[in-house]
Amino acid sequence: MNASDQEQAAVETTTRKIIHIDMDAFYASVEQRDNPELRGKPVAVGGSAQRGVVVAASYEARKFGVRSAMPSVTAKRQCPDLIFVKSRFEVYKAISRQIRDIFAEHTPIIEPLSLDEAYLDVTENLQGIALARDVALRIREKIKAETGLNASAGISYNKFLAKLASDHRKPNGQFVISPETGAAFVETLPVGKFHGIGPATSAKFNALGIFTGLDIRNQDLAFLQHHFGKSGAYYYWISRGVDHRPVRANRIRKSVGAENTFSSDLAEFDALVAELQPLVDKVWRHCEATGNRGRTVTLKVKFFDFEIITRARSVSVQVASRADLEGLAVALLQAEMPLPKAVRLLGVSLSSLQAEDRTEPQLDLPI
Repeated sequence: MNASDQEQAAVETTTRKIIHIDMDAFYASVEQRDNPELRGKPVAVGGSAQRGVVVAASYEARKFGVRSAMPSVTAKRQCPDLIFVKSRFEVYKAISRQIRDIFAEHTPIIEPLSLDEAYLDVTENLQGIALARDVALRIREKIKAETGLNASAGISYNKFLAKLASDHRKPNGQFVISPETGAAFVETLPVGKFHGIGPATSAKFNALGIFTGLDIRNQDLAFLQHHFGKSGAYYYWISRGVDHRPVRANRIRKSVGAENTFSSDLAEFDALVAELQPLVDKVWRHCEATGNRGRTVTLKVKFFDFEIITRARSVSVQVASRADLEGLAVALLQAEMPLPKAVRLLGVSLSSLQAEDRTEPQLDLPI
């Protein structure tokens, strides 16, 4: 690390104490907690032995390679003793609120990423605890005492390293990456383990002869920006253990969506429209609960042979009502009729979310 890089890192590391809390196999652990017969057994939340996808898997199931978003039939093939249980999102949300209340006892600067994970900035924590690792331990102990569930924690001087650290001692552990060890920790990390680098980007790095954090760090900024555009600067800095992103309290989600796999394939327009209704309801409930509105509606269609198409429409004003959301979703479906083959899944999402603007007119949909 050259003098300029060290100066950049020093500015950051003297100002922040970040914790990343990640619940261990959250949905599956809740089901095992509430049903003693499931404890110690491979459990998949969501889907069924014949259809759908796995929403979450217990650690016992993960040993067989079962993962979230895996088709249920594949999961069952890999783990013949896999037990499927129906998801209970209202229960998970209630527990998530409980956990967030525990976070709030220590800091108001909380950035939820999902129901089961969040960043906390505890640089100035409400309990006056000197060490962030002790704050994390206190939080994990109270989560266990109040919910019966295990959480893992990563503690570091920025968000990137805190999230890496929370994976390092899973399940039910915590790990600290200090300012003195941050750059060295990243050096040996395969690029595919970097949060924010997916399979396609990882393959692109590998094709350039870049396999580890040290390999990225050995490239100059111009090279990374040439090959990776705006993301190049982010990769340049995280390979040096530097991440300036603040923990953003009350972060607004960029999108919200819902989808459902049918018990039997559907092809008729009316039947598909009927299946859209609960999806629209779920998306709109989120909008009402948060006060957020979006401008882009996306329809996802998965056919019986697993081919997926998406169709989207962006409008000039925020989608102001459930009826508007439904109208746009149905219009996107109608434009694809007749469909070339039967459908096994529909999804609806609303994106470009922001706080509701009450000064704008209601969207005028064609009839």
